[in-house]
Amino acid sequence: MPSPSLKRFAWLSIAAAVGTIILKGTAWWLTGSVGLLSDALESFVNLAGAMMALLMLTVAEQPADDKHTYGHGKAEYFSGGFEGLLILIAAIAIGISATERLLHPRPLSDVGVGLAVSAVASVLNLAVSRILRAAGREHRSLALEADAEHLMTDVWTSVGVIAGVGAAVLTGRTWLDPLIALLVAANIVWTGGKLVYRSTAGLMDGALPPEDHAQVVDILARYRAEGIDYHALRTRESGARRFVEVHVLVPGTWSVRRGHDLAERVESDIRGALPRTTVITHLEPLEDPLSQEDIALDR
Repeated sequence: MPSPSLKRFAWLSIAAAVGTIILKGTAWWLTGSVGLLSDALESFVNLAGAMMALLMLTVAEQPADDKHTYGHGKAEYFSGGFEGLLILIAAIAIGISATERLLHPRPLSDVGVGLAVSAVASVLNLAVSRILRAAGREHRSLALEADAEHLMTDVWTSVGVIAGVGAAVLTGRTWLDPLIALLVAANIVWTGGKLVYRSTAGLMDGALPPEDHAQVVDILARYRAEGIDYHALRTRESGARRFVEVHVLVPGTWSVRRGHDLAERVESDIRGALPRTTVITHLEPLEDPLSQEDIALDR
């Protein structure tokens, strides 16, 4: 049974980004706050990231073909990397605007209305972020998880900006507004760096997380009671799909059918514990010294 399409979540993210751009743009227009301007600019990054996520999810859902026999799941990593790059560009733009405002302060206006509008946008982002994060974890989608993380960062950014603008109005120190904007830019850089790192790690065929790897090892260890062993265990991720390869060592006196039946059970148990996993086993005779020469699998 094919997995449900995740593109509907990307469309939800796009709709939320458009809504927050309108709300935060209105807040900036009402107040003239560079902090709120930085918040609005980040929402444009959210929109670009959501559109990239939609495109990469569309590619990732394509079935395997002759040129991509392992599927297209890695396309999701490009979404995270692209969004990380856009975040860094937005941080530069925010830093330039904030520095200019520090050098040439201007009074703020209509602060109450502007902050109220920004708060509404933050609540919208918070709700969508929780939906995307839950969907990303359930379906093992890096594109959705990255989008959710970015939206959540946007929420905390908005909270900081609202605090900065409020402090500037209450204390009369207008420099607090651009100062908060600079802190926002620094936070955005941190988020962008994490997304780029995670995407790069996925493209480099990183192994499964320790908790997933431990489940595979536990399953294999249970079969030792039947007189078998294993080595050359390799794992990796490709988007939502996992890949597990292992050499299973059985007594040389076993028939091909008996060894094959055991391998099928091993593969089935691993897939049962870790859904969306492709498992490849290779049978070898336990007593043959040559079976120990390919442990490193440097072929």
